[in-house]
Amino acid sequence: MTTDIVLITGAMAAGKSTVAELLARSLPRAAHVRGDTFRRWIVSGRAEPEPPLGAEAETQLALRQQLAAAVARGYADAGITPVLQDLYPGAALARMRTLLTGHPLRVVVLLPGPAVLAARDAARAKTGYRGWSPAAFDREFRDRTPPIGLRLDTSAQTPEQTVAAIRARWPETLVPEDSPSGCPEPPRGV
Repeated sequence: MTTDIVLITGAMAAGKSTVAELLARSLPRAAHVRGDTFRRWIVSGRAEPEPPLGAEAETQLALRQQLAAAVARGYADAGITPVLQDLYPGAALARMRTLLTGHPLRVVVLLPGPAVLAARDAARAKTGYRGWSPAAFDREFRDRTPPIGLRLDTSAQTPEQTVAAIRARWPETLVPEDSPSGCPEPPRGV
């Protein structure tokens, strides 16, 4: 039996890290894989993912995604369910789906509203929205990210409630092998 890979994504301050950790702890054998770790491991010459993304930032972002996928596949190959979380908006989610082939993929997109994202970001020690806006990230996830897996508005949920909702709707997280993985066209005027 092939082990699933669980991918949790959403905008900055959507609760990805907290939800992924709680979800991983609720599974029998699981690891929490934090995609941002691979960015932080670059200690010299790191290109921060701030707008506008330059060529080096794009290269390092692609490397971060490749490394995260390789680690997730390694855990899954060993029979340990990886719960991988990071920012995978738009085409990045389709790219990750391709990088994670060979295992059943479960996707959860956390979608609290822009006002909730801004409030959560302001309440935490780290600031994610350097040069970006919560509204722009929200639009990217709602309008341009492939509609695969489970999409949850977590605006009024605690992390524990979000994990309970994911577990209750577990069948909806599974991405069928033959489902389209392309990104929808951006809305006109954006």
